[in-house]
Amino acid sequence: RDLGQDFAGVDGWRMYHGLTVPGFPQHPHRGFETITYARQGYIDHSDSLGAAARFGRGDVQWMTAGAGVVHSEMFPLLDTDGPNTVELFQIWLNLPPEDKMAEPCYSMLWDEDIPRVDHVDDDGVATQVTVIAGALPGVDPADLPAPPPRSWASRADADVAVWHVRIDPGGRFELPPAAGPRTHRMVYVFEGAGVEVGGHPTAAPVGVRVDASVAAPLVAGGGGAEVLVLQGRPIGAPVAQYGPFVMNTRSELVAAFEDYQRTEFGGWPWPSDDPVHGPSPERFARHADGQVATR
Repeated sequence: RDLGQDFAGVDGWRMYHGLTVPGFPQHPHRGFETITYARQGYIDHSDSLGAAARFGRGDVQWMTAGAGVVHSEMFPLLDTDGPNTVELFQIWLNLPPEDKMAEPCYSMLWDEDIPRVDHVDDDGVATQVTVIAGALPGVDPADLPAPPPRSWASRADADVAVWHVRIDPGGRFELPPAAGPRTHRMVYVFEGAGVEVGGHPTAAPVGVRVDASVAAPLVAGGGGAEVLVLQGRPIGAPVAQYGPFVMNTRSELVAAFEDYQRTEFGGWPWPSDDPVHGPSPERFARHADGQVATR
């Protein structure tokens, strides 16, 4: 298949391909953020700032593209005897107009550091909530992961939340009301036999927009369920999006393409378009300033 051009949907999906392993070879972004929540497998990140990472199995990479960054996301085949399943969510979070051209950066939220809320309902059935962003009763605000500094989520009044809710069979968990009156909330039921959302039966996979100003009870079916909750206050600015760029006007989109064609957002410092970071399963993050963290 053509490198980076497989959008025919032959096998039921459309994606880029690397020369050695599957994934997304180098491609640009501007004007928004990506929140990549890895549920299974590993992801190898490389970018035009010279930063690199291998993360997965519950880790979250939060990248502010801002003024422009080029990155690759490859899926290393580390298990030579079995499947190398990768499952992830990538959430695109817009930036307000004044931060569209912010300096690019990324943060690693390691699985071990992301807070969880363990809840047991009146019938003794358990629910666990992974709190990637946003205040939730049961989590000390000091323990919440810090979003990148120019993120919309870094503003308290933006009321941004990303919660992964796993409910055991027959369990009940109530989402608390949002802090702000203008907050939007989406409940995405993606796994299990189904969930009653506010008394309405909902089968996976489907997203349900709920009234964030009131509590939303979730009741899992006999097979249990997993739910992704996304919420936030609208930025209130026009959105102009095309391909990998999210701006406010068409003229800004044109400028983004012209800037990328002229500068490649700083160039690509890697010897290939689809770098893979070796055979070791060790997770690490090497930032553009040279700081390295390992797990």
